[in-house]
Amino acid sequence: MTVVGPIGLSVRDLTLEADIQAGLAAVEEGLIEATKSDVPFITGAAQHLLRAGGKRFRPLLVMLAAQFGDPHAPGVVPSAVVVELTHLATLYHDDVMDEADVRRGVPSANARWGNSVAVLTGDFLFARASHILADLGPEAVRIQAEAFERLVTGQILETAGPREGRDPVEHYLDVLSGKTGSLVAVSGRFGAMMSGADEAVVNILTQYGERLGIAFQLADDVLDIASDSHESGKTPGTDLREGVPTLPVLRLRAQAEASGSPEDRELCRLLDGDLTDEGRHAEVLRRLRAHPALEQARRDTLRYAADARAMLAPLPEGAAKSALEGLCDAVVHRAG
Repeated sequence: MTVVGPIGLSVRDLTLEADIQAGLAAVEEGLIEATKSDVPFITGAAQHLLRAGGKRFRPLLVMLAAQFGDPHAPGVVPSAVVVELTHLATLYHDDVMDEADVRRGVPSANARWGNSVAVLTGDFLFARASHILADLGPEAVRIQAEAFERLVTGQILETAGPREGRDPVEHYLDVLSGKTGSLVAVSGRFGAMMSGADEAVVNILTQYGERLGIAFQLADDVLDIASDSHESGKTPGTDLREGVPTLPVLRLRAQAEASGSPEDRELCRLLDGDLTDEGRHAEVLRRLRAHPALEQARRDTLRYAADARAMLAPLPEGAAKSALEGLCDAVVHRAG
């Protein structure tokens, strides 16, 4: 049994392991090449987060999905580079919107070079992804465009907040479906499609990726509160401090509204206060870690991961299917 990638996927088949490792190595080379520019400053900025690391979760899913066709087909690695470049570009933009100082354990691009450079670097990465995508054919371009529209729509919905009368938790899950689920779904779709897998398999892995992507983000939500050492390189409670709504907080607010508990209302008031104050921030973290809302968010994570696993049922048994099931377990494990 070998652990593949920072996410901790266990692979029990030597042939599959070799294919995945070779594929991810080729993706890494492709990412380095795609982020080079004739202007050294642009190369440095574009490779800033790339060289800081990352889970390469989306390329890993591309490689696994490609096992249901020809994993060595020429479009597999470039499509994995496209989804990871797109993801990287959104991180540059997200950090500007969130005014984040740290990403993947290093200063964010906006903290190092300012918002303008960070935004333009994200645009540069989108452009490079589009350039690679053009060689994969019009269908790939259409799929990526639709996913990108969903991603941006999710970001706008998050910024706008739920409309009057809308359940904030349902709104948030819709946001995640667009912001995170859409690109993970494309990862499963591209891997299967580029490998020449049957259309039914392509559809299964697209739906699997959507659900897995939401579970992945929900696990991050739990980690932001529960973990002492956040896997993304952010310190615990970063989302809290930045006022980013996450599922445990939304579950707490819903419970406070439903029960009217004085303790829950007091915790909500603390959340609404100045969480740049270290004492207040530490107190909120401590109380959220002990609150049932955190466990409820864990259960939500488990539910989406279980839904993703259930989508795999029609696929033929084998090492690739087992690895995809293992990916659900790895995502859940991150949430504790």
